[in-house]
Amino acid sequence: MFFIVNKYLIPKGFRGLTAYPFVFLKYPVDKSNAVFINHERIHLRQQIELLVLPFFIWYFLEYLVRLLKYNNKNRAYRSISFEREAYSNESDLDYLKNRKLFGFWKYLFQSK
Repeated sequence: MFFIVNKYLIPKGFRGLTAYPFVFLKYPVDKSNAVFINHERIHLRQQIELLVLPFFIWYFLEYLVRLLKYNNKNRAYRSISFEREAYSNESDLDYLKNRKLFGFWKYLFQSK
């Protein structure tokens, strides 16, 4: 995992973005935020499991489907299975040690 701090690379309303093997951060202080880094590490694991490019295709398509369903950008983003897994487990710093393969799958059809 490589950190790149640059506030111009991060979309408005976000603090970070992960694109294997890089974690782009808006603020240098987030490099020491264990919960935030754990959230991004969960995304790194998801990307590795799906061989990176398919992850981004799936992420984008799922976002579009959820945007059509909810007609709300924030709710669509928060409803993406990858984000639900990351947000649900970001505070558990041991989560990745115990996480099952394709752990995001259970969040795909789960009602929010």
